[in-house]
Amino acid sequence: GIPMWLYIVLENPTRSLLFPLLAVLFWNCSKVGHFLLSKHLNINKRSGGNVRQPLIAGNWKMSNNIAESVELVSRLREIVSDTEKVEIVVAPPYTALGVVADVLKGGNIFLSSQNIFWEESGAFTGEISPSMLKDIGCQYAIIGHSERRQYFRETNETVNKRLKATLKVSLTPIVCIGEVLEEREAEKTLDVIEQQLKEGLKGLSADEMEKVVIAYEPVWAIGTGKTATPDQAQEVHQFIRKLIAQLYNEEVAAKIRMLYGGSVKPDNIDQLMAQKDIDGALVGGASLKADSFARIIKFKT
Repeated sequence: GIPMWLYIVLENPTRSLLFPLLAVLFWNCSKVGHFLLSKHLNINKRSGGNVRQPLIAGNWKMSNNIAESVELVSRLREIVSDTEKVEIVVAPPYTALGVVADVLKGGNIFLSSQNIFWEESGAFTGEISPSMLKDIGCQYAIIGHSERRQYFRETNETVNKRLKATLKVSLTPIVCIGEVLEEREAEKTLDVIEQQLKEGLKGLSADEMEKVVIAYEPVWAIGTGKTATPDQAQEVHQFIRKLIAQLYNEEVAAKIRMLYGGSVKPDNIDQLMAQKDIDGALVGGASLKADSFARIIKFKT
């Protein structure tokens, strides 16, 4: 049987003073050492680094009035109340943030805005500041969604401004990047992603970068019914992680959570989440029905 001292260490790895020493001693001569050090560093095979908690976010876009928002989130809260391993986020329109925040209190679902402005106050008619969003109950903010880039002249520079403002008030940013169909067909996808990341993340420290969530959304797959294959999505996610390692370091890259977005549905989520570098999903239309969104949240691998 297993020695009692080793059993105690395995059961209480973070409390044992012997743990780091034992892990190092065993590392070169036993699989036990690999297991110990992996537990101590919170490492698993899937990520190749720190364990990344899956995150499923629902972007409602310009959908749902107040009554519809309350009905949807109330039903969703009921059917995912037992979910512990997946972080759940919903992003209603501005008009429903307050009432949705009230429904979510004390539950396991977090609240996000769909956009954020980079100034705290002033003569900026129609804009909402980071502190206002935090005050209403948001914990997340979506930044640089392709529809913002397409219809409202969002640029990598404005994404960078929004990102820094979001971090300043301790909201978690979900930064969206992705290529259009013409760029994909011209085989420029990785070039586009690299430029969006380098310019969008400019000036961020390693500590700040660890708090960022990246959402890769191939624009040609959003709302079209088309979806990047799991292999196509993984290729880009892997590229993003390697680029972050180059811009920062391997440790930061291992911690970053990366979501896939683009016609995510109950019938393709399992294959997407099986990919090594896909840590979750930014869901559009399928998040507007509680049952379909719940199935995505409860993905199977």
